[in-house]
Amino acid sequence: MSDLQERARALDTADELAPLRELFTLDDTVYLDGNSLGALPRHVPARLQEVLTREWGALRIRSWGESGWWTAPERIGDRIAPIVGATAGQIVVGDSTSVNVFKAVVAATRLAPEGRDEILVDANTFPTDGYIAASAARMTGHRIVPVAPGDVTAALGPRTAAVLLNHVDYRSGRLHDLPALTAAVHAAGAIAIWDLCHSAGALPVDLDRHGVDLAVGCTYKYLNGGPGSPAYLYVAARHQAVFDSPLPGWTSHADPFAMTPGYEPAEGAVRGRVGTPDILSMLALESSLDVWDGVGVEAVRAKSLALTDFFLECVAAYVPEGRVTSVTPAAHAERGSQVALRCEDAEPVMAALIERGVVGDLRRPDVLRFGFTPLYVGFADAERAARLLADVLDGSPAPVA
Repeated sequence: MSDLQERARALDTADELAPLRELFTLDDTVYLDGNSLGALPRHVPARLQEVLTREWGALRIRSWGESGWWTAPERIGDRIAPIVGATAGQIVVGDSTSVNVFKAVVAATRLAPEGRDEILVDANTFPTDGYIAASAARMTGHRIVPVAPGDVTAALGPRTAAVLLNHVDYRSGRLHDLPALTAAVHAAGAIAIWDLCHSAGALPVDLDRHGVDLAVGCTYKYLNGGPGSPAYLYVAARHQAVFDSPLPGWTSHADPFAMTPGYEPAEGAVRGRVGTPDILSMLALESSLDVWDGVGVEAVRAKSLALTDFFLECVAAYVPEGRVTSVTPAAHAERGSQVALRCEDAEPVMAALIERGVVGDLRRPDVLRFGFTPLYVGFADAERAARLLADVLDGSPAPVA
């Protein structure tokens, strides 16, 4: 056993979060793609079976009231709130991240002072955020201004209405300075919108503490809600009375069952609701969040940094010099919970890794991505992934099954 393998074993033995791995359905694969789709918590299938057979099968329509279906979007939002540093009553769950980006961007232009006609958008954003923001801009008569997060402060001005940024860059894993950038946006009189898809559940966000106006996020990555699980929308309490959603659906009405032709918005974050909730996926998400009971985000962040540090150390020790280059910042203050390595022939390299039992993903043309989910990824996983990456790059044959 190598020194790095021995260190990995010692680190796993001392890891206070290590027992959480048993809460998930995992095998011998090193699963480093939780930043795309989180692993399945073991208890969720039984919960879904109960929903199918008793709540839907036996109670049927009664479950909207008796099983709490109707209030699920707000109830589950309150469970996500501590993970992203928000008090209750500010998050509603439902729809996709894309739909919630649209709600947030349009609502932000309506919250912004009169006469402002520019929306600053992260130039490196996940494509859909850019597509949605551009469409929202066309509809509201605003102009999109793409800007790198590091250049936001200089780009802000009296015409800036809103700024849409990613907390962690999906490609490189770079963590952007949410507190400082939010403060700069506010100093310019604009509205700050944050996409938390690659940070929520991996590191502290502290939405309330830093005065974020609006935020959106998915739940199928570090929150382990399942494929296509519903996203969420955060509306800071101070904006809720005037939050004007561009999608005023019937479930966000003050009296939805009155079925009146005129729209009167409900109070609070409920204004972010639109149509009938996707109950099966929503209740799977609610059950998945049980794995967070008693888990502090600070402990998760500490392990995330330790894991990514150790993985980078193992890569440096095992991988031939010059074969990969990290595009993820080394500084802890600038790193999310993934490591992105630039690598020639990234696509066949990742395919060979997956064949050997290490599952990551890639961003074309040349970036290997490895996501580290602290609730179930261990240090031995990090060491094995780096060692097998070296084998692939050395041209070593895969072991015979």
